[in-house]
Amino acid sequence: MKIILETDRLYLREMDEGDFDDLCSILQDKEVMYAYEHAFSDEEVKNWLNNQLKYYKEFGFGLWASVLKETGEFIGQTGLTVQPYNDSKVLEIGYLFKKKFWHNGYAIEAAKACRDYAFNVLKKDEVYSIIRDNNVASINVAKRNGMVKVGEFIKHYCDMDVPHYLFCVKTILS
Repeated sequence: MKIILETDRLYLREMDEGDFDDLCSILQDKEVMYAYEHAFSDEEVKNWLNNQLKYYKEFGFGLWASVLKETGEFIGQTGLTVQPYNDSKVLEIGYLFKKKFWHNGYAIEAAKACRDYAFNVLKKDEVYSIIRDNNVASINVAKRNGMVKVGEFIKHYCDMDVPHYLFCVKTILS
C-alpha cells in the first residue's frame, strides 16, 4: 500500500479494491451522507472507488484512506480532488469519516496535511473546500484549516438544487 502522508495519528494511503467494505460503511451510512441527500448503493460506492483509482493515475492524487496508525483501522477518507466550480476547476480538500470517529479531530488533522501537501508538494497557490451549506462540522474544519468562504453556488444532484459554499486558503508567500 502506498502511503502518501503521515500525521501524528494517521496514515493517508491510496485506496484499493480491498477497501470496498470500509467505503461502504461510510458511503452507505445515511447519517454520514446527509449532505449528499442519500446513502450510496453498492454500484455508487464501486464507482466512487474506481474514480479515486483513476484520479491517482491521472493526477497523482485523489481521496486517500485515512488509517489510524495505532490500530491500522480504515476510519475515513481524506484527500485532494479536482472539482468543477462555475466555468473552471479547483483543487479541493475533501473528507468523510465513519460516524464513530467524528469529533476526535481526525478530519482537521488530515485536512491540514492535505493543505500542506497541495502547497509544498504540488506547488499550488490555493486550495478549496466545497461544502454543503448545512454541513456545520465540515464548515468548522475548513475554518480551522485557515479557509475563508469566498463563494456560494448551487449544485444539482438527486433531482435537487443544493446550496454549497466555496472555502479557500492561499499559501503564505515568504
